[in-house]
Amino acid sequence: QVQLVESGGGLVQAGDSLRLSCAASGRALSSYWVLWFRQAPGKEQELVAGISKNAANTHYADSVKGRFTISRDDGANAAYLQMNNLKPEDTAIYYCAAHWPSGVYVLSAMTPGQMDFWGKGTPVTVSS
Repeated sequence: QVQLVESGGGLVQAGDSLRLSCAASGRALSSYWVLWFRQAPGKEQELVAGISKNAANTHYADSVKGRFTISRDDGANAAYLQMNNLKPEDTAIYYCAAHWPSGVYVLSAMTPGQMDFWGKGTPVTVSS
């Protein structure tokens, strides 16, 4: 089992930045892909960003490309999502998730149902 705990969310103004953290325990996060999903009120969960083992590959949703950066620190057993130039439409609960890569799935096409472990989420609210 991998326990994931997100932190770093909050209430900010448009144009501000936030850095979300995902702290893992139980197993080494280095063996997993790490992905950030978000769910806005009344909407389905969407993939925001993902990072493969050893940070060899990253993926970003078009809506956040150029503004968000995903990273991982396997020594700290953690992953991060740096969010710059935040917009009101970024308002959502952000979830960290981990996937054991079996060679079947593609990082850019990961769906919530394919994740092995989830955090409980951290809320991000961006005011205009």
